[in-house]
Amino acid sequence: MTIVLIAIIAYLAAAGLLVGELRNGRPAGGPRPWWWLAWTGTACHALAHVIAWRATGRADLHFFAALSLVGLGMAGLTAVFATRGRMSALGVVVFPLAAAVLAADFMHEPGVARSLDWRLQLHAWLALLAYATLAVAALLAVMLWLQERALRRREIHGWLRALPPLVELESLLFRTITVGFILLTATLLTGMLFVENLFAQHLVHKTVLSVLSWLVFGGLLLGRWRHGWRGAKAVHWTLVAMSLLVLAFFGSKYVLELILRRGA
Repeated sequence: MTIVLIAIIAYLAAAGLLVGELRNGRPAGGPRPWWWLAWTGTACHALAHVIAWRATGRADLHFFAALSLVGLGMAGLTAVFATRGRMSALGVVVFPLAAAVLAADFMHEPGVARSLDWRLQLHAWLALLAYATLAVAALLAVMLWLQERALRRREIHGWLRALPPLVELESLLFRTITVGFILLTATLLTGMLFVENLFAQHLVHKTVLSVLSWLVFGGLLLGRWRHGWRGAKAVHWTLVAMSLLVLAFFGSKYVLELILRRGA
């Protein structure tokens, strides 16, 4: 429990210092104090899961544990992005979110962890990496939308200085979506190859929604390549695809594990 508290405190302290730097208009990129705190929180977050898994002898991927692992991935990606100038503004949202999902996981009574062979573990880890990467893309899309709307309305607020230039933000959005799309593709392929009874009754909706999300993300990348899609269209497609993905995985796990009390 101590390691969990350290992670939560480090995350929140990093977010607090980051808010202070952004308010003062100072450059927030690179290895600044909040950045070291963010990596401390990320390392302790990961260690907390390792300790929990060693105690049970297997990886626990129940609803809250999976949510926490996605938060961990988002925090790690944000710490990496933070070295790129004003991209660190992501941390204001991501670090408190990671702290919240970690706290929720360790306050929740864990269920019986399922034993997974290496193939199913590969599928599960690819899925979590895909969700974390695409969740960061969704946050970047929201940042892009807020920035475009403010510029279009000529509402030049102080927080605009905390965001990267529009072109840089849009470029990072599509690079992140591309990586997430590759991971999501690998997730679906390993699911078809390794998961038995993929189209069993309780997996049909998860599979269909995941494939729909994959198609939307793929359509967005194709539209970007062929027609130069950007701006509001890119934001809308990203958020629709991410909503489908959240429903596919966490919506399914919530219903199965917390309402129906069945293993996902």
